[in-house]
Amino acid sequence: MHYQGVTENKGQTISSKLCEEERRYMAPGLQEVSQLSNLAVRRAKGCRLEDMEGKSYLDFMAGVAVCSLGHSHPSYIAAIKDQLERVAVGSFTTENRVALLSLIASLTPGELNRTQLYSGGAEAVEAAVRLAKSYTKKFEILSFWGGFHGKTGGVLGLIGDPFKKNWGILHPGLHLAPYADCYRCPFKMEYPGCGVFCLEYVRKVIENNTAGSLAAIIVETIQGTAGNVIPPPEFLPGLLEIAHENDALLIADEMITGFGRTGVMFGSNHTNIIPDIMTIGKGMGCGFPVSGLVSTDEITASTPFSKPSSSSSSYGGNPLASTAALATIRTILDESLVDNSREVGEHLLRGLQELSEKYEFIGDVRGRGLLIGVELVKDRKTKEPLEKVVTKRIFLETLKRGLVCMNYKPNFRINPPLVLSREEADEGLAILDEIFAHVVKHIPYK
Repeated sequence: MHYQGVTENKGQTISSKLCEEERRYMAPGLQEVSQLSNLAVRRAKGCRLEDMEGKSYLDFMAGVAVCSLGHSHPSYIAAIKDQLERVAVGSFTTENRVALLSLIASLTPGELNRTQLYSGGAEAVEAAVRLAKSYTKKFEILSFWGGFHGKTGGVLGLIGDPFKKNWGILHPGLHLAPYADCYRCPFKMEYPGCGVFCLEYVRKVIENNTAGSLAAIIVETIQGTAGNVIPPPEFLPGLLEIAHENDALLIADEMITGFGRTGVMFGSNHTNIIPDIMTIGKGMGCGFPVSGLVSTDEITASTPFSKPSSSSSSYGGNPLASTAALATIRTILDESLVDNSREVGEHLLRGLQELSEKYEFIGDVRGRGLLIGVELVKDRKTKEPLEKVVTKRIFLETLKRGLVCMNYKPNFRINPPLVLSREEADEGLAILDEIFAHVVKHIPYK
């Protein structure tokens, strides 16, 4: 049997052989989940992946919250095919781009009705930072511990963890403050008795660490890479107030939390804030590389951002990208996937909470819609995370049982396609229950 020059050898699967062949040519640095799984995918449909041997896997990952509609959604495929036959490249106006921009403006809060489109998350975040600097005529940006806004040079310094080490000199004018992670409070306080002290600490960081030229505060409404961390309800409104106290803007990074992922249209909706700039991507294109920023007439009119070619991108808003985003968002609305995310997410969250009562190494379970985080710990009192050597074994055992899940780290994330059914949620819960029972019997974790 042959797939692109790869031959199935006795004792070696086609998937493993294909991965081995790829490693001969692919530069190091692929996503950890890809490297650990040694999984080669032949096709996918709905919430299922199929490897080269025909084995099916329930997908609790969705390309890291990307595949909103599930895999191979017929409406999405039809829209892309139709556009491909018309025109695929260029920055000229198309009917679908006009419809997309109008649709986004109808969904975003307040007066956020001006969108610029890009190809990836980091590109959109860098553009949002440029826009904030353009409008305020200031240059400093504040982000948060645990935050992740992309890997390009302009935003690498906004990452709030050791990932940014050893890359050399970071972009100047970037500052960090602790995020409102109540499970792992950096101040060792308890909510709500803490009075959301982290907000006052943000004020101190701005007062003592900056040069008095703060252009923006950028924050994930729910932190994704850190483990789907949900801040208390006072946090985002407090940040908006602090930003405006300093004549700065609030940038809400909604790359992961946008378009129904958290059971509402945008993560900002949970606390009814209207950010000054919003970045969007991931789930809005269901796998097609498309991202963007959304802001107001006044802010986007600032220069130099508004000069011709100043805020745009060669690939941003191209006909295929615009069509993919339009088809995705329309389908999310037509099939009530925001409601499904909320309802099935609540069901899945309850099931995980029941598992946490059963297994002592589940330290915390939290979630909004189909964006759920689970903390695996050695001890619930100390909250010491399970070692990665253990969680990697958990991941591989999970994969063997037909579930793709981001549980290769102790703060693992569950973010399946928004089309996930209750039955599929229960199937995933049953596999996780079986895995956790296996841990108790066979994997030393303390």
